[in-house]
Amino acid sequence: MRAAAGAFVLIATLAVYTCLAPRLGAWQAAPLTLAVAALLALCAARHDAAQPAALHIAMGEISAWNHAGELLARGRVVGCAQWSSRLLVLALEPEGDRRRGLLRAPPGHARSLLLAADALPPNIFRELSVLGRRAAGA
Repeated sequence: MRAAAGAFVLIATLAVYTCLAPRLGAWQAAPLTLAVAALLALCAARHDAAQPAALHIAMGEISAWNHAGELLARGRVVGCAQWSSRLLVLALEPEGDRRRGLLRAPPGHARSLLLAADALPPNIFRELSVLGRRAAGA
């Protein structure tokens, strides 16, 4: 995914330069093109940093952590959507962390956790699928 994001940044940057250079000139288009490249690279880096790197499953509650060890989402599973055993979306309802201020979601709003099957061991993916279907009432 990082390679795809890098290719997107490169292609979008070249597209901006291709559009601006004939209108503004090559030298005047360069700073704007570099600004677009920097903005897209920053957004791609922030997106990559927000991806879950670790999951903790305990008594119906799931917590997701990023590479820096920051809590991304925590709560009990209240819903599930699964596509052909390749992709799983779990809806997490925050419980006790609301009092401590760890989650930014408004009260009563579920957060979504998107999990690809190839990112997890098969038995963990299966366990999460069962947990999600059970919570969704399926």
